[in-house]
Amino acid sequence: MTEHRLPTYLRGRVVTPNAVIDDGVVVVEADVIAWVGRADAARGSGWPDAPGAQEVPATLLPGLVDLHNHGGGGAGFPEACTPEHARVAIGEHLRHGTTSLVASLVTATPDTLRQRVGLLTALAEAGELAGIHLEGPFLSTARCGAQDPDLIQTPDADLVHELAETAHGHLVTMTVAPELAGVPGDGGVIDALINAGALPSFGHTDASWTQMRTVVADARARLDGTSGRRSPRATVTHLFNCMRPLLHRDPGPLPELLAAARRGDLVVELVGDGTHVSPELVRSIFELVGSENVALVSDAMAAAGMPDGAYRLGSLDVTVSGGVARLTEGGAIAGGTAHLLDVVRTTVAGGVPLVDAVRAASTTPATVLGDSQVGALEAGCRADVVITDSGLRVVQVMRAGTVVHSSADH
Repeated sequence: MTEHRLPTYLRGRVVTPNAVIDDGVVVVEADVIAWVGRADAARGSGWPDAPGAQEVPATLLPGLVDLHNHGGGGAGFPEACTPEHARVAIGEHLRHGTTSLVASLVTATPDTLRQRVGLLTALAEAGELAGIHLEGPFLSTARCGAQDPDLIQTPDADLVHELAETAHGHLVTMTVAPELAGVPGDGGVIDALINAGALPSFGHTDASWTQMRTVVADARARLDGTSGRRSPRATVTHLFNCMRPLLHRDPGPLPELLAAARRGDLVVELVGDGTHVSPELVRSIFELVGSENVALVSDAMAAAGMPDGAYRLGSLDVTVSGGVARLTEGGAIAGGTAHLLDVVRTTVAGGVPLVDAVRAASTTPATVLGDSQVGALEAGCRADVVITDSGLRVVQVMRAGTVVHSSADH
């Protein structure tokens, strides 16, 4: 006999993909959102038991969707040798409102990548991860950032096929430098990714304007011609970071990436944590390309939610000081220490409207996943709800209709 669960009513300021309902209600039945709307319309819509208004209303956000995350809580996905290790990082971000998390690896040997992809695939198949992102190993050594230059490899479509098969359909994106021979074209890495149901993500690149424009157009054409794709749009790995900068006589890849995002051909990641990209620039990018073409990401590493100290990112030593992670040797920024909700809060404080910042951290990245059931407070979506206070700090997290974290418990 199936147990009948009464609806759960949540009331407060509700952030939908297109608006903020100042006094709204979200109705949850089992693991699905049954209704969203104004509180004064709930009774007339068949939901008479909505709670009374709160003196200090909560803010209700959709569960956040992070496309680029290397770990947290002291544990990193690139270093994980057991499911338990990876679950530490998953739990750290879940408690802070990320209900759909893509685990990111870094440049490593093929054997290490095989092992890590296999481990993360099991967690994805169990529903604990939303997928896998490979950041490397086919990157520009000139723009390697916190990727180990000794482990960057010549592009190899056969390795892509092997890793995609190991991922059983859970490989979401792979960061590639499109100027490298063997990345673009028939039989190249981009071709292999798209045929495997994954998306190329352009980053760690020293590409010229022409090289980037050519590859973006080719990737869009290949995606448009592929059935069963998760999205028609490639992505950009942490826009601005580890890319040839924009100069007026040597424009590099940035103008084309922005133009393509404006056209709706790309989704650009922004690490809007106040360290990777200034809040002023984040605001300008939202104004230039629109929140439907921006995915806010954390780029978090093991130190997210942890104190300053010594950590690892893949094969490299990292020192965190003042909340900023940098390679111990060389000083390059080595991932983030913020949760995605922190990124949203910083982005809003920088002048981006709340609805746009939340959309870029939920609805837009969900389109990259190709999952219409997450990333929005809309009827029919999975009941992933983050209840925050007026300062956008977590009060409670619900995933698939079940409360998985409450600040009252800690």
